[in-house]
Amino acid sequence: MVLANRTRKLLLTAILMSPLTVWAHGDVTPQAVKTPGLKDLGDEWLDTNPYAKPYENYDRAVEIGSSAYNENCARCHGLQGISGGIAPDLRALQPGPDGDQWFVYRVRNGAVRDGRVYMPRMADYLSQEALWAIRTYINQLPEPE
Repeated sequence: MVLANRTRKLLLTAILMSPLTVWAHGDVTPQAVKTPGLKDLGDEWLDTNPYAKPYENYDRAVEIGSSAYNENCARCHGLQGISGGIAPDLRALQPGPDGDQWFVYRVRNGAVRDGRVYMPRMADYLSQEALWAIRTYINQLPEPE
């Protein structure tokens, strides 16, 4: 009986002292996004959303943006942009050029507070086309009440 208790204590200690990555929620590296049907934007970042209305493939940009958002952004910013408090509610993001500039700044620079990365530099992982498609999707969501 004493041996069994010691064994249990040792096992519990080993589990608790194991690397924390064992308890992680999985890979948070942004997932690649395919953007067929959207015009190629090149390497130079644009200042404003090229896929905003009246872009000819606006609906395709929203479709790609929706999928990309749900795959890469929703875990922190919430489904349909409705934040649960972890990250800003993106539905409140200003429309037009002012909001576009903030969006570009944030996806290119990420968000770091007290040395901790709250949002990676998404532009390191996703193409400009994918990120502008996400912005297009966000822009068509209803504003928060």
